[in-house]
Amino acid sequence: MEVKEQIKRTKSANDLPRAKSAKELQTMKFKTWPFIGKWKEFLGTPETSGCWIIWGNSFNGKTSFVLQLCKYLTEFESIVYNDLEEGWCQDTQDAVKAAGLDEVGGKFLHLHKEPLDLLIKRLKKHKSPNVVVINSLQYAEMTLKSYIELRSMFPKKLFILISHAEGKMPEGRVARRIRYDCAKKIRVEGFRAIAQVRGKGLAHFDIWPEEAAKYWNELQ
Repeated sequence: MEVKEQIKRTKSANDLPRAKSAKELQTMKFKTWPFIGKWKEFLGTPETSGCWIIWGNSFNGKTSFVLQLCKYLTEFESIVYNDLEEGWCQDTQDAVKAAGLDEVGGKFLHLHKEPLDLLIKRLKKHKSPNVVVINSLQYAEMTLKSYIELRSMFPKKLFILISHAEGKMPEGRVARRIRYDCAKKIRVEGFRAIAQVRGKGLAHFDIWPEEAAKYWNELQ
């Protein structure tokens, strides 16, 4: 019995995936988007998969920033935006138009309060959009488990999760835990998006430059 158990443990150990040395790690290639200009200064050349989180209080420019980001991303990918908060209404119509998303045709698809199970069914379709925006984490009632399952089902997609804020952090325990897993962490305050850039400190992107300058007392 002990011999059989030893053989079983040995087989299990041999089934482990191989680790990589530091040198091997440096030779790995990852698919990225060739951002340029102000977007490269803000976000670098990000990977095309994974997860980003964007959070902020209402009336600080969060929606405008997300839609501007979507407009830029349509230069590289198709996007599906699941709006669980406002859905289809005149405010949404105006915000989408202001970002220029009415000019990109089918590269930007706006969903009206689609439940997570239907969104998953949509994403399983052939040639479904590679970028998935969920507004918001709180309205999606996403748990940490459902987030992990979503990521594992679609490892080649990029999820951009929008969250309410509590102080300077995402609102709620789940949102804060998801934040640790996200490659890009972007806080919106005072018409400015602020991101932590590894090795460079903080970078910012002014959503509405004149109002950002007023809010941050930068007027000359």
